[in-house]
Amino acid sequence: MGSAATMAMTVLCFTKSNKLTSTFRTLPRLTCSSLSNSPFKFNISFSPSNPKPKPDPKPEPENDDDGPLMIPWIVRGEDGNFKLSSEPPPSFLKDMAIAKTGTKKSDKIQTTKIKKKTEKETKVHAVAQPQYSKAARRFYNENFKDSGGERLSKVLAASGVASRRSCEELIFEGKVTVNGSVCNTPQTKVDPSKDIIYVNGSRLPKRQPHKVYFALNKPKGYICSSGEKESKSVISLFDDYLSRWDKKHAGVPPPRLFTVGRLDVATTGLLIVTNDGDFAQKLSHPSSNFSKEYIATVDGLVHKRHLMAISEGTTIEGVHCVPDSVELLPNMPNAQRARLRIVVHDGRKHEVRELVKSAGLEIYSLKRVRIGGFRLPPDLGLGKYIELNPTNLKALGGKVNKVDS
Repeated sequence: MGSAATMAMTVLCFTKSNKLTSTFRTLPRLTCSSLSNSPFKFNISFSPSNPKPKPDPKPEPENDDDGPLMIPWIVRGEDGNFKLSSEPPPSFLKDMAIAKTGTKKSDKIQTTKIKKKTEKETKVHAVAQPQYSKAARRFYNENFKDSGGERLSKVLAASGVASRRSCEELIFEGKVTVNGSVCNTPQTKVDPSKDIIYVNGSRLPKRQPHKVYFALNKPKGYICSSGEKESKSVISLFDDYLSRWDKKHAGVPPPRLFTVGRLDVATTGLLIVTNDGDFAQKLSHPSSNFSKEYIATVDGLVHKRHLMAISEGTTIEGVHCVPDSVELLPNMPNAQRARLRIVVHDGRKHEVRELVKSAGLEIYSLKRVRIGGFRLPPDLGLGKYIELNPTNLKALGGKVNKVDS
């Protein structure tokens, strides 16, 4: 370095009166010396290694006169003019919420619509039937589709061939042919109007008799059997009806009639006769729970203990049967015997007779007067019958379709 240099600095200061003044100050001469034998000498001083820390500047006191810091929002008021508000507008908060979740309402609605559309298309594709050619549908209908016919044994029984059990035996013995082939299965579905059916070499008529329903006032001494060997079957009381059948229904075989349930040979009263097996099954099955009312004429005097004993029931075939009601009817003029009105629903064999017998009484005569909601007409004589109309069948819990007579 050359000789010592002299520097000058001009410091500008602003006074409280904002007047600009200038002052010149001359810095002292600096002398530097080196360790070598250089002719130049420098005098350099360093600050101490551990200088005293300077105290932190005191924080300026906060001025709380104006309250907390407030960010003003310019919003439009109800009067339509702009004003300052301390709260952001609702639209801004809504946009911030949407931006935070990352889902817009329109996108959510669109997603829901697409999902519903996809589910609907899937359901339609699952339900829609496959399309086949006319030839394929015709082949299926002729060879595989159920024609809606009835069981072979049922058709034979309805045509008057024999009882259903006897018809099943004929089928098992190979005495029935369908369309030229021997059929050994009673459950085979057939349609007499389309299929050619032979029984023991005789052609079964194409037309089937319509369903018929009768209410019979059964007399004493007749049994509820449709066998040909029985001389006094209740079915024989319909001989006059069957003899007139051909005149009214030409070409149609007469119906094979049978009784719904049974009354013993000594019991009289209401008995249903029909050729409708389904109706008979429904009416006679225990699950139908139809009540049956009987009038029992007994020998001897009836006391309260007898009524109590009958109402407590008795065991029949291992089942304890209890009647629905027991009532002692008023004495009739010129009647020497007491009458009991007994209502049951189990339908066990000789149920009413066993109930009266268990009470220590003896039945002189027994008559059934009601089944379900149908009561035996009082003017219907013994051995007479009437054909039931739809109202009567409804009272019995039955329902039939309209047929051509």
